[in-house]
Amino acid sequence: MKNFFTIGSLIMVTALTSFTLSAGIDDVIAAMKTGNASQVAKFFDATVEISMPDKSNSYSKSQAELVLKDFFTTNMVKSFDIIHKGENSGSQYCIGTLVTKGGNYRTTIYMKQKGDQQVLQELRFENR
Repeated sequence: MKNFFTIGSLIMVTALTSFTLSAGIDDVIAAMKTGNASQVAKFFDATVEISMPDKSNSYSKSQAELVLKDFFTTNMVKSFDIIHKGENSGSQYCIGTLVTKGGNYRTTIYMKQKGDQQVLQELRFENR
């Protein structure tokens, strides 16, 4: 009986952890689809690497939000289509196409487990 509760507890913790991991990247993807920089910024780590066709740098959380907001203002988002999404050793990533009025961008989102939450560490926008 004791083993049953131990196994049941383990399964429950694993399921909750998987849900928590998916929730972070799925929320970021939803925010990308609408071009909502504030929603994306909720998941930023203390510093975030943002790469764009014309600039690439490591920014503080607040600077990164401003850079992303400016990018979304300049390139009005129409949609975000997922090409591939995966997980590796607590890290999550998504590769997709960001469709904007100004053109399409191959977009990479990289998130890492930090404590009990997923944090966004890198955003990469490349011309298609």
